[in-house]
Amino acid sequence: MSLQSVELLVPIIQTAIGPVILISGLGLLLLTMTNRLGRIIDRSRSLSCDLDAPEAALRQRASMEIDILWARARLIRLAIMLASFSCLFASLLVIVLFLSPIVSLDLPLLLSFLFISSMVCLICSLLFFLLDVNRTLAALKIELDSHKARQCSDSSVLP
Repeated sequence: MSLQSVELLVPIIQTAIGPVILISGLGLLLLTMTNRLGRIIDRSRSLSCDLDAPEAALRQRASMEIDILWARARLIRLAIMLASFSCLFASLLVIVLFLSPIVSLDLPLLLSFLFISSMVCLICSLLFFLLDVNRTLAALKIELDSHKARQCSDSSVLP
């Protein structure tokens, strides 16, 4: 490899560092989201046992929470999908950054498209993630209200 070709490669590597860091951050975001999805699935499985309970109130509470968990799972699935697309676009951006000088093509529109697509997917993914967090609070409210109702009924039974 000649000195001139190394000198041409250094700016390309410097330019590619940004998308590579983005890919690393997206990996951590995907890890967080898949952990949340796992928790949703685990909670759904534990609540499904309550659907066979003899008490109607317990069945109703479990059903309402499972409905929220289903909606949350769909939101997280979309967030994971969009974060994955963001990672895919960033990876393609790195490849195009390296290939464009090798094949002597100037592709600013393609580079711009890949970067903007990656950012739009990331933004949408984060929005769905925030919607999931909001839905989590709705499920928590149902559970807390159920506990309060049981405490009230337990205290009224005491002499």
